[in-house]
Order: sequence, then structure tokens, then C-alpha cells
Amino acid sequence: MTHATLAHTVSGVGPTLVFLHGFCESQDLWTDFVKPLTDQFRVVTLDLPGHGQSSVPESFSMASQAQRVHETLQALNVNKCLLVGHSMGGYVALAFAEKYPEKLRGLCLFHSSALPDSEEKKENRNKTMEFVQKHGLEKFMDSFVAPLFAAANRDKCQKAIEKMQAIGKATPVETVLGCLQAMRDRQDRTLVLKEASFPVLFMVGKEDPAVPLEAALQQCHLPAQSMAYFMGQVGHMGMLEKTGATRQSLLKFAETISPVGM
Repeated sequence: MTHATLAHTVSGVGPTLVFLHGFCESQDLWTDFVKPLTDQFRVVTLDLPGHGQSSVPESFSMASQAQRVHETLQALNVNKCLLVGHSMGGYVALAFAEKYPEKLRGLCLFHSSALPDSEEKKENRNKTMEFVQKHGLEKFMDSFVAPLFAAANRDKCQKAIEKMQAIGKATPVETVLGCLQAMRDRQDRTLVLKEASFPVLFMVGKEDPAVPLEAALQQCHLPAQSMAYFMGQVGHMGMLEKTGATRQSLLKFAETISPVGM
């Protein structure tokens, strides 16, 4: 079955960087973050299936979302890229790396993980699905977004929090429920990291409630080539909490693996 390409934005010229957003987000997450990168790189941001302007798919599994990303990149003639995935976007990026490793110059797990959900986390996904079905998406988003930011950053990031809440509230309920189920059921992809022929960058918030520091520490050493950027007073939204510092770290990594001018 052929699909339409995912909604996307392309800007800049140079080696390609591809950005995948997370659960209940859209490519708008990256708008301000990527602007300075377009001086040196071709930047592609995508709306994952059922998010933003992309249509709701039949399956939300990480593998099927990765397949849609692949089809879109093929349509854009992207033969090799640095793939950056935030949170659930990182799960999709790992599924992409598992199936299409030859397409990657590098991988960045931006507050993400190759580990599967723990039993406790699976139970929390189930409770979240029940909450959304019972109380609705508005109420869920009102309580979901702010705790993703480190407590010290919530006041200064209030506009960003409101923006992410609005994006989340515009997400179809079937996408929210489908992604919760797909994240709950996703497989362990630590082997993808162990076997990676490309370098991997880990962006780690020391106060991340979704990807605890311990989980990140279990994974950083797995790839043959890896870099890790640990950030104090950062939660799960480093690209909004510490935009300049996270962008600089990603830029340094991107320049290392794709020297500009190549």
C-alpha cells in the first residue's frame, strides 16, 4: 500500500539533518531550534503519522512509522542523513536505524532510549489511555506538558509550555491512544546501538522524568562511536529549556560526522 509523504519542511543546503518530534508534538517543536542550522545543513522536519499535518495511519508501531519516514525521505532524495529523534521520535529513529542503517551518517537520541518500557511504565501507559478516554485530551495535556520541563525552567518556559499544550490538544485522540499503545509495546532496540556502524549522540537531561539518567547511562557506552551531552537543570525538553547549548552540542556532532563542504 502506498502512502502520501508525511507533512514536512525543507530548508537550507548541505549535508542533511532530519528531525523527528515526539508524542503529542509536531514539527513545530523544531522551528526555532533549526533556523541557525540551515546556514550549513539541509534541514528536514517531519510531522510523524497522525501528528501535525500528517494523516492518521492504520498502524502506529515504531516500525511502521519508520517506514513512513523512509518513504518521505526517498521522495525528498535524501540518501544519507543525521537523524535526530526526540522522545518517541527517538524510538522511531531507532526502528529506522534497525531497518535502514546504510541511510544514516549518524543518530541523535534527544531525550530518548533504546530500552523497552518497564512493567511499571507499561502500567502507566495503560492508566494514561484510560484517563484520556475518560476525561478527554484537553485535561490530559493541561497536566502532561509542564512536568516534562525541569522545575527550575517552568516559569521562563511558560510560552513554550503553552505552545506544546496547544500542539498536543490539536492531536487526534486516535493518534494519542495509538501511540501510547505502540510505545508500550515497542521492542528493546539496544542491539541497534551495539551494532551501529554510525556514531550516536545522546542528549540527556539530568532531571528528565521520562528517560531517567540511569537509563541513559546504561546505553551511552553501547555504540562503537558515541558522544553524550549531560545537562543539569534540564528535563525532557532540552531544545526548549536550553536551546543554545543543545543546538551547539548537536552542531558540533553534525560537523564531526559531516564536515561541511563534503
